Amino acid sequence: MRADKAGGKPPSRSLGGRISHLSPARLAVLAFVLVVLLVAVTLMLPMATASGRPASLVDALFTATSSVCVTGLTTVSTAEYWSTFGQVTILAGIQVGGLGVMTLGSLLSLLTTSRLGLRSKLSTGSELGVSRLGEVGLLVRAVAIISLVAELALAVVLVPRFVWAGEPVGEAMWHGIFYAVSTFNNAGFVPTQEGLVPFQHDWLILGPIGTGVFIGSLGFPVILDVFRNLRHPSRWNLHSKLTVTFCLALLFASVLLFTATEWNNPRTLQKHSTMSTLLNTLFAGVMTRSGGFATFDVSAEHPATILSQDALMFIGGGSASTAGGIKVTTLAVLLLAILAEARGDRDMEAFGRRIGPSALRVAVTVTVASAALVFAGALALTFVTDIELHKILFECISAFATCGLTTGITPGLPAAGKLTLAVLMLAGRLGTMTLAASMALTNRRRLIRLPEDRPIVG
Repeated sequence: MRADKAGGKPPSRSLGGRISHLSPARLAVLAFVLVVLLVAVTLMLPMATASGRPASLVDALFTATSSVCVTGLTTVSTAEYWSTFGQVTILAGIQVGGLGVMTLGSLLSLLTTSRLGLRSKLSTGSELGVSRLGEVGLLVRAVAIISLVAELALAVVLVPRFVWAGEPVGEAMWHGIFYAVSTFNNAGFVPTQEGLVPFQHDWLILGPIGTGVFIGSLGFPVILDVFRNLRHPSRWNLHSKLTVTFCLALLFASVLLFTATEWNNPRTLQKHSTMSTLLNTLFAGVMTRSGGFATFDVSAEHPATILSQDALMFIGGGSASTAGGIKVTTLAVLLLAILAEARGDRDMEAFGRRIGPSALRVAVTVTVASAALVFAGALALTFVTDIELHKILFECISAFATCGLTTGITPGLPAAGKLTLAVLMLAGRLGTMTLAASMALTNRRRLIRLPEDRPIVG
């Protein structure tokens, strides 16, 4: 390292220089934190609340984190507490968080300079889960187009339905746009006082919202791959095949579970017709893994349903999507490893492809780290509140999985409890592997490998 002439000390780097030398993972964490803080400061302005009084720091910070992390958990009513300006700020946070901070930055760079630098490609590729740098620019453009088209299509469908429901045209347009953005980005925020409860029998509302959430939860790489080979599913890459297959399988399983456990529950599905029950179980099956919208009170559900939702939320949606959780491909790799071990196979195989052992190591790491974070969050909440453990666990998993379903305990939590959930939301949105990479000081490379041995496992 070169020393300067005066005192022999190395030249100091400017703030911009230090930021430019951050790893893509650390840069993503820093960018998300800065956006959350910006949204929180904006929400603390008097004009952001309906009452005209500044929001508290905890409520503003929690709402900002929930919006940017596209979660949907709230400490105050979105429809009643925030003004139109505040709701627009929340919607902007959802859009930025859904696209991804680094992806949005790369998109702006493309619009202004028509090219991406190497560092932008590395950062955006890390955020979108793309390893080939040559595909980053194409995927960034595809992300922007897909998001815009999907949200516009949802708004076009929802606005007339809200008008038909009796809302003024201006209000119906705002609700349609808000729900469209919140839907495709799997955010779960609702601009109406009662949310979607008044529409629990309405296929024209729940159908498009459920479809939008499901498509958004697949992930942009999968959406692009499926769209390219829509008529030839055999040409889908392995990641797309695993994601679509397991998402559909989990949806089918969740519908069966919800129907079996809630069919005779007078507080949820017992009063519904067969078609309405099918609609609500399909909707709940999609929302549990990522969307966070609800058509009935979660706290009124059977304990078996809540336990099932814990598992589904923890799994989450597709990689490089707006959904959280450990991701369906992580579950797929773990199950394929179990299947290979049970059969005595040397390799994990799926759809005519062999999956390497490095994928299994990542899957185990993500699962264990995620479980540890949820455990730590639940443990912290038990020290600051006397709420029942199953409700605490549900809320922690929902926060970490950026799902947004709630048993109703979040608004009543003390400040320490709300901040704990905010940390879980941020960790879940960034991903455990991104956080781990951002905290690693060096990439460890060993030239000498130790002799192999095998402990007794199981």
